[in-house]
Amino acid sequence: MITELKGKEVRLFEGELLRREDANRQYLMKLENRYLLRNYLLEAGRYSGRGMDPNAMGGWEDPSCQIRGHFLGHWLSAAALRYQETEDRELKAKAEAILDELSLCQQDNGGEWVCPIPEKYLYWIGKGKNIWAPQYNIHKLFMGLIDVYRYMKAEKALQIADRLADWFYRWSGGYTREEFDNILDIETGGMLEVWADLLEITKDTKYRELLDRYYRSRLFDPLLEGKDALTNMHANTTIPEVLGCARAYEVTGEEKWLKIVQSYWKCAVTDRGCFATGGQTQGEIWTPMKKLKARLGDKNQEHCTVYNMIRLAEFLFRHTGEAKYMHYIEYNVRNGVLAQTYWQGPPWKGSPRTGLLTYFLPMKAGSKKDWAGEMDSFFCCHGTMVQANAAWNRRIYYREDNALYVTMYADSEADFEMGGRQVKLTQRQDYMNGSLMNSSENSVQQTVNDITSTYANKPDFRKFVFTLQTSGELKCSIRLRIPDWVVRKASAYVNDELAAQTESTVEFLTIDRIWKDGDKIILLMPVDLRFIPLPDDDRMGAFCYGPDVLAGITEQERVLLLEDEDPVKELSADTEREWGSFRTFYRTENQDPGINFRKLNEIGYEPYQIYFKVKKKSETK
Repeated sequence: MITELKGKEVRLFEGELLRREDANRQYLMKLENRYLLRNYLLEAGRYSGRGMDPNAMGGWEDPSCQIRGHFLGHWLSAAALRYQETEDRELKAKAEAILDELSLCQQDNGGEWVCPIPEKYLYWIGKGKNIWAPQYNIHKLFMGLIDVYRYMKAEKALQIADRLADWFYRWSGGYTREEFDNILDIETGGMLEVWADLLEITKDTKYRELLDRYYRSRLFDPLLEGKDALTNMHANTTIPEVLGCARAYEVTGEEKWLKIVQSYWKCAVTDRGCFATGGQTQGEIWTPMKKLKARLGDKNQEHCTVYNMIRLAEFLFRHTGEAKYMHYIEYNVRNGVLAQTYWQGPPWKGSPRTGLLTYFLPMKAGSKKDWAGEMDSFFCCHGTMVQANAAWNRRIYYREDNALYVTMYADSEADFEMGGRQVKLTQRQDYMNGSLMNSSENSVQQTVNDITSTYANKPDFRKFVFTLQTSGELKCSIRLRIPDWVVRKASAYVNDELAAQTESTVEFLTIDRIWKDGDKIILLMPVDLRFIPLPDDDRMGAFCYGPDVLAGITEQERVLLLEDEDPVKELSADTEREWGSFRTFYRTENQDPGINFRKLNEIGYEPYQIYFKVKKKSETK
């Protein structure tokens, strides 16, 4: 099976991704333990005093909210992912202090229950009372505890989780199959994934039984039968359940779990289609199959669905080696996670220069991103935000036997062992700008060079340079993913000699050879503007440059009147270069007034339009 290189095996040097990691780390440290733990302390009777601290976390973390306390699990998971990459001792100490308090809460609750909500919530849903997703809430704590155990080696986290699982084993065993199927229709989050994780860790048979109890036949069986079980259904209810199936397959090896995952992907992605961003949903529900036009609204692409579908695609890549799953991830990263979290950029008419998180990504013309504050929301996407930005060194490199996969392109290096050799592969993007100048006050020495004249305008290809260091000769394959946005033949050179070139649509450009220390690969991938139409209207589409969706800045919906049949010819480069950098800025040629386009992930508070209706001017006469 294909395995990921992660943690200390991969070092990241990509400036924007490191900025986001650092902002996320600062935010994790900024949130005080007493606020993160407040609802757990309240439920365990460990809180004393009068009134609530007005500075405490609000929104879904308010003590009056039925889903209160969910964010702590996300926090623990994010801290653990960050620790796996960096061994951040401060985050570990903070997490260990939280575990100490949770252990005391568990003791005061009788030795098992440790959750921020009362046990009666679970009994109430068993009786059919309408309670807001208590198992979804509790799954977050389980998830965080498991990740802290897995990556921080904290035994106390496993002990807390195992004792809490005893409560669930006893509670879930008190219902008939039909009664528990009714309970499973109330959002359970990733409880199935929890039982699979704990089965793998502990080998305790109670988790095997819990896997069987949490098999949601009312969803899984129709999927296996090829039925559309998702149209107009809440998306992020089912994605975590199917992630549980993925994990169950990895732990048990039973094919039924894998078949459910494959059926889900076919129903959710292959047959349904997605927006140019790679994302889906409007108002948190799956759109009808290949019918997206009527769903361009103000609540598209919930961030939780983006994060969890990335996880599902990553699982499928590891088990198939098919590049289409990495293509999917690239679009969702560029136009989802990067577009919806930790934005930083120039102000728009006096707006702030930063934005923390936008729950949805509106696609209705003239919409704006609605940015949440640091202490006032804590909705579900607040949690997946800190997880998604905890460790950006993932999903870049994979290995299988004597093959190394490069699946994402970002300045980084991978250290690993292969064929008895210690190997380091360094990846850098060559922007072909010939200058390091980044402002008018920059004092970097400006050396005259050939690059500045050779690439007078923005190059129409992307160039990545890989340098190999090995302790001796190494026979292996290096497989470079060729994204589906590449517009012409991609080429790879080894030590300045052409080694491979794409002749047709390929997923990976493979170089097999005996590698020597210091060998260098140069990968050239042509890139250009593209117009991506909706599946249900080929005259309405979005503009993309490489994997990046472009947004036109406009306060009202605009129709593009074209001189030419090809919509791409309507856009031309705008302020193409500033200081030492080429930029992805475009403008319309024939519209009045004109429209400026920027990458969606660079949009902050501006009103924008993603999908444009296009008409030839002759059609309007």
